[in-house]
Formats: sequence, C-alpha cells, structure tokens
Amino acid sequence: MSHLPTGADPSKGAPEPVSPTLTAAEKNRSRRAVLFTLLAVFLLGTGGLLYYRSKAPKTTGFQGAGRRGGFGMSGPLPVVVNVARKADINIVLNGLGTVTPLATVTVTTQISGYLTEVNFKEGQMVNKGDLLAVIDPRPYSVALEQAQGQLIQAQAQYKEAQIDLDRYVTLSGQDSISKQQVDAQRALATQYEGMVKQNQGLVDSAQLNLAYCHITAPVSGRVGLRLVDQGNYVTPNSATGLVLLTQVKPITVIFTLPEDNIPQVVKQVRAPDSKISVDAYNRDNTVKLATGTLATIDNTVDPTTGTFKLRAVFPNEDEALFPNQFVNVSMLIDVQRGVTVVPTSAIERGQQGSFVYVVDADNKVAARTVALGATEGERVAVLTGIKPGEKVVVDGADRLKDGMEVDPQFPNQAPGGGKTPGRSWNRDGKPGAADGKPGADDKTGTPDGEHRHRKPSGDSS
Repeated sequence: MSHLPTGADPSKGAPEPVSPTLTAAEKNRSRRAVLFTLLAVFLLGTGGLLYYRSKAPKTTGFQGAGRRGGFGMSGPLPVVVNVARKADINIVLNGLGTVTPLATVTVTTQISGYLTEVNFKEGQMVNKGDLLAVIDPRPYSVALEQAQGQLIQAQAQYKEAQIDLDRYVTLSGQDSISKQQVDAQRALATQYEGMVKQNQGLVDSAQLNLAYCHITAPVSGRVGLRLVDQGNYVTPNSATGLVLLTQVKPITVIFTLPEDNIPQVVKQVRAPDSKISVDAYNRDNTVKLATGTLATIDNTVDPTTGTFKLRAVFPNEDEALFPNQFVNVSMLIDVQRGVTVVPTSAIERGQQGSFVYVVDADNKVAARTVALGATEGERVAVLTGIKPGEKVVVDGADRLKDGMEVDPQFPNQAPGGGKTPGRSWNRDGKPGAADGKPGADDKTGTPDGEHRHRKPSGDSS
C-alpha cells in the first residue's frame, strides 16, 4: 500500500532549493571589501601600537635590575649622578696648525760642472758646514792659474811704472825733464795699478768658483731624497737643485685662532716672564706629539677668515713633528683656581638657558639654572647655581621633571645598587676604598643609591 499522496509522481524527488548565482562583478566587489577591511584593521592596530609606545616611558640599561626585586613603572627612576667638586680648570684655546721648519733650503750649485761626488745618504742628519757634494774642480783650477799669471804680470808693470815715476820726479826737481813727462809717467803708473786690482778680482773670482765646487750644508738638519745623481752635469739655473734640507731641531708650528681671542692672548704674551705652553696633537686629536712654547703672534688678522696666526717652537728631540704635518694645537692660556666643576654631560639646555638636575637628600631632583665658565675636556666650570658636594644627574635627565623621585647611582655602580669592581662612593658623594671596602670618608663602604637599613639592637622583627 503506497503512502504517497494522491497524484504524486513517485519517480520525482523533493523539490531542490534554488541557489542564487553571483556575477563576476559582485565577486570582485566582495573581495575588495574584504581586503579593505583587513587593511583598515592593520592600520588601526599599527597606529594604536605606535601611540602606546610614544606614551610609554623609555627604559634604560637599568630596566629589570632594580633593587628590591626590580624597578617597576611606579618605582623611582634610575639615573646616573656625579658630585660637583671644587677644582682647578685650565683655559685652553684650540686651533689647527701646520708643522713649519725654521729653515727649508733647496741645496743648489752656484757653478756649472759635472757632479763627481755625493757625500750624503738620503734622510741623513747633517751639520752646518758638512760636505754634501763635489763638482769637478779642474776647469776652475786652470782658470785660477790664468788669473794669477795675469795678476803677476800686472804687478810687474805697475812696479816698473812706479820706479820710473820716482826717477822722473827726481829729474824734474833738477830741471832735467819737463813736468809734462812726470805727469804722463804718473798716469801710466796709475793705469797699471788699476790693472793690478782688476786681475786681483779675477783671482778672487776664480778662487770663489773653486770653493763653490765643494757644496756644503748651509744649516743643520735632515736631507731628503737625492734629486740629482753623481755624474750629471749641473747648472745654477736648475729648478730642482741637488737635495732639500730642512731644519727639524728645533721646529715650529704655525696655527690660527679666532680674532676674538686676540685680547686674551696679547695680555698673556705681554705679561712679565710670560711662557705660554702649547701642545701638539695628531690629526685625530688622540695622541700628544710634543710640548713647546708660544714664540710670537702675527701682526695682522686675515680678513677672509677672521683669524690670526701664531708660531710655537718645539725642541722636537724625538722628531715626533714632521715638516708640513697637520696637527691640532692646544694652548694653555690661563688657569681658573678653585672653581666648582661638573661633567659636561650634566649640562642641559632649555628656553631659560643652561640648567642641571640636582638630587637632594630625599633622592628628589630639582632643576637649577647655572652660569657656565670655561670648559676643559669632559669638565665644565659652573660659576653660579650649585655648590661643591651636591649631586648632579649626568645620565637619564631626559625623563626627569621637578620633584620626581629617583634612584641615584654613580658611574661605577652596577644597576640595582650592586657594586662593580673599583672605587665605590658613599651617600655623601665622597669616594670610598676599592671594591666597596670602607674608606677614610666612608664607614660602610656602600655605594650611593644602595639604601641599606640596619636593624636596631634588640629588634626581633
């Protein structure tokens, strides 16, 4: 018996649902919507992350290593501090200079001839008057003999004319000859006298040329590379010469300073018994080459650069300074005695000028405006604003505000109040002994920033 409803066709199944067919344009729009949605979510997430990082406080190397289990976001901010001290600070003027020998001589020949001897080695130190080279002297020896022969002949003629003149004068006194003959003989004697002087000059010139055949050092110094080899024909008009000779002991450095320093320098130069120390450093300003003294200053200012020149003299016994070498010059012009000195890293700049962060006894910072003086290396003099013994922040000041609590640590102290090998510091900023041991000024030997609370006697808690 069939349960199918009347009139139903058993060969046909249930009716199938009709699914809508999407066009290609609709599919593309759907894909673009998904991509735009993902891109918007990515951009929003990235923007939120950057915003969070910009608002979050920056961390330093002290992060995660604080005392009492580490520094949290709400704990004291770790900073590096140093102590302002009373010390002397040097006022140093720095300039750029060039090593300049006192004498640079191009040794040349003063006569022409063949170079027969070279009596120096390249780079050799020579003294004034040492024989450097020899030019063939034979032609000049012959010329000297000829001049000497002419001189002898002229001397004989002059002597004969002088004898005749004496005889004529005697006869003229006896009225035996006329006065005209005496005057003629006197003129002839004078003529021969002139010939003698002329030939004597030729002899001296020939002797001088013969001396020029031996070329000697005009100054003491070091010879350079040989410019002419033995056997060459040399002439006085040669542009290169035989060798270059430079005086290296002593040697000078010519350097420049801004014209604003003229009053300061002139005052020291004119002071009685003035002796201004000058140091020369290498190009990188890392190695001290020599120490000398200021010799003189120039008499004009270069209007194109606004600088003036100075010359310093160095003994240069070790020849550390080389001619034409570029050097950095530091000139000690004055010394400020007993001023308050802090590291240059402690100085901050603001709209109101220079200031420093000072850490008080409660480990809270306060910004103080300071007036700065001279700077020497990594130290700077503070004229007003702080006193010796106060602790100033040298690292981490970019995150500080007035009244903020900090955890001060000295440069040789490990993060979190631990000790590093070396000299420790007490809470008053005075140095203790090495390796954290008690020093003369530090009973406990604990570095500053490490707060240790001792229990009272009898306290059981």
